[in-house]
Amino acid sequence: MRYDSITEAIGNTPLVRIDPQVHGLRNIDLYAKLEMLNPFGSLKDRAAWNMVRDRLTGAAERGETVVELSSGNTAKALALIAGLHGLPFKSVTNRMRVPEIKDLLLLLGAEIEELPGQSECLDPTDTSDPLTVFHQRLSAPGSGAHLHTDQYFNPLNADAHARGTGPEIIADLDGRAPDYFIACVGTAGSSTGVARALRAHDPAVRLIGLVGAKADFVPGIRTADEVQEVGLFDPAAYDTVEVVSSAQALDGMLVLLRRCALLSGPTGGAAYYGAVRHLREVDASLTERRTAVFIVCDRVESYLGYVRLRRPELLGRPAAPNAVTTVGEDELAAARTVEVDEARKWIETGQPLVVDLRGPFAYAALHIDGSVNIVDELFEELVRGGLPFSTSRPVLLACPVGEKSLRYAALLTRMGHPDVRSLAGGIIAWRDAGAPLVRDR
Repeated sequence: MRYDSITEAIGNTPLVRIDPQVHGLRNIDLYAKLEMLNPFGSLKDRAAWNMVRDRLTGAAERGETVVELSSGNTAKALALIAGLHGLPFKSVTNRMRVPEIKDLLLLLGAEIEELPGQSECLDPTDTSDPLTVFHQRLSAPGSGAHLHTDQYFNPLNADAHARGTGPEIIADLDGRAPDYFIACVGTAGSSTGVARALRAHDPAVRLIGLVGAKADFVPGIRTADEVQEVGLFDPAAYDTVEVVSSAQALDGMLVLLRRCALLSGPTGGAAYYGAVRHLREVDASLTERRTAVFIVCDRVESYLGYVRLRRPELLGRPAAPNAVTTVGEDELAAARTVEVDEARKWIETGQPLVVDLRGPFAYAALHIDGSVNIVDELFEELVRGGLPFSTSRPVLLACPVGEKSLRYAALLTRMGHPDVRSLAGGIIAWRDAGAPLVRDR
């Protein structure tokens, strides 16, 4: 095939049947939609192009900069499209969680602005959240020379999949919609857009959404709490929303890599794992064949650092016994927490070391007086080398909502610290209780 522009190659990705010997389902044919084969490497190529294509004419002459609140594949696709049309691109995010993506964006000439947001995506209900403030500024009339694609709220995100991905699946299934569509939920554009097309063809199609576990991180997937902040997310669109962990995502990814020859990243692994887990429950009761589809969102190469951190043995490195990712549910349940009022008294009388695990910008904006700031990624590295504090002094750990700090409290307890506790509800609960916070001068 010959194209005049690389953007013409977006879409029309293959639908590949997964061998039943691999997934073990007896009455369900499972297919993978290989969005990793889009020209820029991911599912987000479709949304990026659909959101920006009709606004490119004259953008260079007007001196516009393409801007998106993204730290991943949407930013990558937009950076490439912007460069193709002679435009600069700016990625605004509260944190770049995958260093390979950050390096690639810099290589593409993108400007990256990291703000102290409280979650991986903006929270429209929190008017003080810096990412929300930035979003509102970009969306205001007369906001300047910005071409803001607005992936969390732009209906063109979902429309790209309602007009492209969904109809392609139907065509590849010989004019039939699958009985089940299993999708990871990030911006919710692909899951809701594809489901719209499938259900227009067959209203009985079931949509299973997959979100991340609390205080866990699977690239491209929102946690159960974060997904409520996404403007395109409509809980009524899903028949069920289920949780998948980073460990399960990596398990699924390994199956796709080693048994299916699909160079899937962890997001596709999460989709495969969640699909097989859900479908296994209904498979035995079926009396006629059914069809299910999940999406392989992107490729594995960008996530080797993610794998190295969580499964170093897969890359020929020794497993880290003190990794926070090894904390089990029983350890979490046994970890000590402390409510805000009790924590205030404890700080006044017991003089614990208070460690704030948030990013430096958030810490500088507001923090507990006397606390020290150790960003959670750095803290994780410190803990890998052994207990970072003397066991003679108690420790109070704080993070935005008390989830990551609880995991670290459980880990430090396992490592032998006699008195380490997590601030229940985190800094947000402290703030909401009216407890004092100070700013860096």
